[in-house]
Amino acid sequence: MFNKEIESMPLAKMRELQTERLKWSIRHAYENNAFYRKKYDAAGFNPDQFKSLDDMKRVPFLTKQDMRDNYPFGLFAVPMEKVVRVHSSSGTTGNATVVGYTKKDVDIFAEVVARCLVAYGAGEKDVIQVAYGYGLFTGGLGLHYGAEKLGAMAVPISGGNTERQLMLIRDFGSTMLACTPSYALNIADFIEKKKPDFDMRKTKLRAGILGAEPWSESMRKEIETRLGIEAYDIYGLSEVIGPGVSGECSAKSGLHVHEDHFYVEIIDPDTGEILPEGSKGEIVYTTITKEAFPGIRYRSRDISRLYREPCACGRTLVKMEKVTGRSDDMLIIRGVNVFPSQIESVLMEVEGTEPHYQIILDRKGAMDDLEVKVEVSEKLFSDELKMLEGLTKNISDRFRSVLGISARVTLVEPQTIPRSEGKAVRVIDKRKI
Repeated sequence: MFNKEIESMPLAKMRELQTERLKWSIRHAYENNAFYRKKYDAAGFNPDQFKSLDDMKRVPFLTKQDMRDNYPFGLFAVPMEKVVRVHSSSGTTGNATVVGYTKKDVDIFAEVVARCLVAYGAGEKDVIQVAYGYGLFTGGLGLHYGAEKLGAMAVPISGGNTERQLMLIRDFGSTMLACTPSYALNIADFIEKKKPDFDMRKTKLRAGILGAEPWSESMRKEIETRLGIEAYDIYGLSEVIGPGVSGECSAKSGLHVHEDHFYVEIIDPDTGEILPEGSKGEIVYTTITKEAFPGIRYRSRDISRLYREPCACGRTLVKMEKVTGRSDDMLIIRGVNVFPSQIESVLMEVEGTEPHYQIILDRKGAMDDLEVKVEVSEKLFSDELKMLEGLTKNISDRFRSVLGISARVTLVEPQTIPRSEGKAVRVIDKRKI
């Protein structure tokens, strides 16, 4: 462990620590930020009313829209001269969400990422190739600073330029690769199509640090098989801190949340009611040590569940289940609720399909129309039409039996669906256009 005292802390002691830090964080936000003060006053809430964790239900939520409405720096709680870094979202659907960091915040960010790296088996001798995007996106710098905090070597290549990625993996002796899971598959495709003589198993690469988008267990197996590495999930969101909010360990049985910095709840996404641990719902985060941008009860829209169980790694931190999707990304198709990751799971279980697909939604008259385009292997695509028809029917039948939806399945040739060097574009919803 990177910080054994914290990562194996007994629950009762962790709750005491969280309570004290929550009191500080809520008061810090109220006293040093006009938005929080106005919001809390309007809700009849005062930081003096927060006595224990049971009082969290009285604290108003923070939403992404609140962040957009206060663009760019309206949610900061320290003077601007104390802010040493900013990150933001792309702002493609409105104002960007902007977050700031003090020197202390940057150090916390680096430590939680370093904890994740140690949980994946990293140490000072490792060479960590960071293929997340650098810049306003938190992924690149987050993994970079975490690697340096650990004492490992960071290779700041950023995303894209797959041929150069492979060259550095070979020449620099990279042992870990940090990127999105869809880009890891992109690398596997590139090797098979353009570098068939490149054998990843003859390099020192042993692990992938994969995050920034939901991905299934089936995709994990695909990546591990094709690249010959162990694939680990890392989770984060810029509104809370960035990658490192939680991460898997060698057990791969859930992601440990760093509870000394982030208090987590599960709520019913429709009512906002707090659900007991073990229930599936929307995960809500409260930062309890951040200075520049305190995020108090931030509604992530990510769907997961929290659970506590003894872990082989010895960590006592609460686990969160791999995110299955976002409540605002949930597709409602003819009255049925479906997440893209569920469609992916069905496809990945069908032999002959490739891990590249696209979901296209349209409306024909009063009815939703769902088309799923999926690549099939080159050998299968060149086989008889009868075999393709059988595969199409097999996939359609599985959608109906597993997910309860009907879909038009279109099989396409390999390399037909656009590849991504960052987050994959899985859904095109023409109903919103």
